[in-house]
Amino acid sequence: MKLLTKELLERFNQIGRQEEVKDPLVVAKFFNPTGAGTWYATEYEPESKMFFGYVSIFGDWNDEWGYFSLEELESIRGHFGLGIERDIYFIQKPFSQIKY
Repeated sequence: MKLLTKELLERFNQIGRQEEVKDPLVVAKFFNPTGAGTWYATEYEPESKMFFGYVSIFGDWNDEWGYFSLEELESIRGHFGLGIERDIYFIQKPFSQIKY
């Protein structure tokens, strides 16, 4: 699955940096279909191929805001050789409306 589409790139570019926003808009959601891990992307920097967003691996106190790379997401292989997927049904929304 293609994790980053032309449409998503354009949307990230339109929104830009959200560091001063109290309730940032989550643009894309990525998940591990065979195990733990969900990544909620609020920003993307195309030159470095880095996202910024909320990462929930186990849904506990280890969840945090931070940077994660497109290349890292693309390199992960879980059970049956499946990689990280993008939630194609996800509709962008403020982080406060995310139920993780």
